[in-house]
Amino acid sequence: MDKTLTIVADRNIPFLKEALEGLGNAIYLPGDAITPEVMRDADILLTRTRTKCNSNLLDESKCSFVGTATIGTDHIDLDYCSSRGICVANAPGCNAPAVAQYVLAAIGRTLRPDETFADKTLGIIGVGNVGSILERWAKGLGMTVLLNDPPREEEGKDGKEYVGLDKIARKCDVITVHTPLTRTGKHPTYHLINDSFLDKTEKRPMVINAARGPVTDTDALKRAFNIGKISALAIDCWEGEPAIDTELLEMATVATPHIAGYSEEGKIRATSMVLDALARHLARHYGMDITPEKFTATLPHTAPVPKTITPEAINYDIDADTSSLKSIHTASLPATFESLRNNYNLRPEPRG
Repeated sequence: MDKTLTIVADRNIPFLKEALEGLGNAIYLPGDAITPEVMRDADILLTRTRTKCNSNLLDESKCSFVGTATIGTDHIDLDYCSSRGICVANAPGCNAPAVAQYVLAAIGRTLRPDETFADKTLGIIGVGNVGSILERWAKGLGMTVLLNDPPREEEGKDGKEYVGLDKIARKCDVITVHTPLTRTGKHPTYHLINDSFLDKTEKRPMVINAARGPVTDTDALKRAFNIGKISALAIDCWEGEPAIDTELLEMATVATPHIAGYSEEGKIRATSMVLDALARHLARHYGMDITPEKFTATLPHTAPVPKTITPEAINYDIDADTSSLKSIHTASLPATFESLRNNYNLRPEPRG
């Protein structure tokens, strides 16, 4: 190959610059500064959730690969990319241990001095990469765990027992969602946690959203909190980010700027997974003699995810992150929300 690749990358993807060194012309920008003009001559786009990858961004571009260092792809128009022959790669499960850590830290924050995790029943809605690790760790801490995941229940391949949303609402002390955001199909998740669901709660549960903002209905959460149907809120993913609802921010016991998955290990996994996919694409599409090992050799090592953890191993000061977000003046909230997120001090994951 005799051409020089042009790579546009979100500057907040960690561990990337050394891996891409010598590969081509790499341009590093904030996610919201990646524009159609920037993409016009780009061959490769490496991004995160703040860049909307759609026809508006890519119609005039020669881009052949979009890699997002995130679990979700709802910021990418997958049908459009498929129609243009643009390869899309993401990083499923990369930050699952960190999100599970966040959820348990949020629960621990609300335990009374005479309570332990074992006193609580946890409802997990969405039992994919995050939900499965959270289930295992929570059971190891003695929690009773109820699971809801209609697509997996219909598959019937994992041998797990699933319950309906009504039972989750009635029986659980804590309810946490870990679904993708979908608006269509057999099991849409948009506003899955809504007035109808919250009206059925019986134990004044804590509700946690560390999935996608619109999975929970902001107005429904506020109504349920105000009338005492729920006792506490832990919100990491917000509708309308970064212009989040200030009333919900005030109500939340735990309030963070979409950083539940921000562990050092999770970021390493995400970058590694995207670079693996990029290496395969460059070999296939451009005939380049390159392997995933050439990329990942520059990345730090990550330890295996532990089977179980202790309460001490959670080791996450979630109050500090909450204080940082709650102390922001309303007028500067969107910009500072983004700044807190982009400059977050990556935390370590629990060790077994």
